[in-house]
Amino acid sequence: MLRRLRVTLAAVFFTLITLLFLDYTGTLHTWLGWLAKIQFLPALLALNVGVVVALVLLTLVFGRIYCSVVCPLGVMQDVVSWISGRRKKRKFRFSHSPEKRILRYGVLALFIVAFIAGIGSLVALLAPYSSYGRIAQNIFQPVYILGNNLMAWVAERVDSYAFYSREVWMRSLSTFIIAAITLVGIGVLAWRNGRTYCNTICPVGTILSLMARFSWFKVKVDETKCNKCGLCSRSCKSACIDFKNSKIDYSRCVVCGDCIDKCRKKALSYTHSSPKKTEETDKANMIDQEVINSARRSFLLGAAIATTSAVIAQEKKKVDGGLAEIEDKQAPKRNTPLTPPGSLSAQNMARHCTACQLCVAECPNDVLRPSTDIMKLMQPTMSYERGYCRPECNRCSEVCPAGAIKPIKREDKSSIQIGHAVWIKKNCVPITDGKECGNCARHCSVGAITMINSNPKDDTSPKIPAVNTSRCIGCGACENLCPARPFSAIYVEGHEVHRYI
Repeated sequence: MLRRLRVTLAAVFFTLITLLFLDYTGTLHTWLGWLAKIQFLPALLALNVGVVVALVLLTLVFGRIYCSVVCPLGVMQDVVSWISGRRKKRKFRFSHSPEKRILRYGVLALFIVAFIAGIGSLVALLAPYSSYGRIAQNIFQPVYILGNNLMAWVAERVDSYAFYSREVWMRSLSTFIIAAITLVGIGVLAWRNGRTYCNTICPVGTILSLMARFSWFKVKVDETKCNKCGLCSRSCKSACIDFKNSKIDYSRCVVCGDCIDKCRKKALSYTHSSPKKTEETDKANMIDQEVINSARRSFLLGAAIATTSAVIAQEKKKVDGGLAEIEDKQAPKRNTPLTPPGSLSAQNMARHCTACQLCVAECPNDVLRPSTDIMKLMQPTMSYERGYCRPECNRCSEVCPAGAIKPIKREDKSSIQIGHAVWIKKNCVPITDGKECGNCARHCSVGAITMINSNPKDDTSPKIPAVNTSRCIGCGACENLCPARPFSAIYVEGHEVHRYI
């Protein structure tokens, strides 16, 4: 019963959160956005006290249910492990192994230090929700979009417009490589050994394990019924059951229910009642008490530090009228990277972003893409080669679960300055070709660009853009729609701290 309930809930959670990352229209976020907000690390970074407290209480009552039901990376491992277990010789392939205490707490300490130091790239590499988000956005979503494009092609042939095609392109090669390595690495571990990643590397799993030791409900062994057959241990993907000594390492148990389902003697049960104790188990518990107390102190210290810190991309050929090929735009070198409206500042983005790629997956204008800066690797940055940040769009601020991009209203977006436009004389068409243009001024939504004579004393001289930086909000319409190639004659320079007009 426990296993069936857990599998059902896990399948529902996993399917829905995957659809949330695959959906590029933003339609599903209205109903499924909460799934991202109940993930442990995003909730902690967003100072969502209610969710954090709820997850802590959930663990203290039921054990590490979060890891086997809510966490998408954990469920993905279970799926891979289950497929591997369908082979005849691999049905009972696990065995008990001692806890890798040094590795677990070493990774957790590294995670906390990186978190405090603001090394977002390292935090993002270790965070489980972020890891799955990158896999879903970089590997699963392109396949999903290609399927959609096929449906759009078929629909078009029968005069239906129920689907529309969407370009598939690689936003960041480095992030794609990291996502692919993560998928293969964790997949191999799960295929061979079940939940090795969860119980040796994952920092969230380690944090929850410190509380799971004291959970009210636990899987318990009735020694009067147990015949030491070892089926429970050989079916435990967490390798936490020592059947010889009738002991279970509750810090690694994810309450999957597999052991209870496999036990033929009904010696295992998921209950809150105290187990029948023997003199040997009493002595063992006394010996372990010192270790438990040490773990409790480690957790309280780590939680305090983490909480305090939280407070303080298929290239398509483009042609002009089918007559001449248009050269692709290249990104300008910005002295200050652009961060989305609502992120407040580059520092706030670096401190709170988990690089889960949900905002990148949801951006309808292809403006967001993962950063290649080593200190902010995989965190979203903005560039305008494929589109610009439309004043009426606030989707990234709606989907961010970690507080890196604060919610903003559409009517307020045009008052947030994320950067300002800079004119490059040597690239401007009126100067290089002697032709009238004015594209930047025509498409500026806030009227920050006016066209003036290049020679103030000659009214017939070509008109060039003049930027009013006090009105410019950095939306990038001018940069994106500038006809100059490969570099625009006008580009947006970012602001470290966003301003308001």
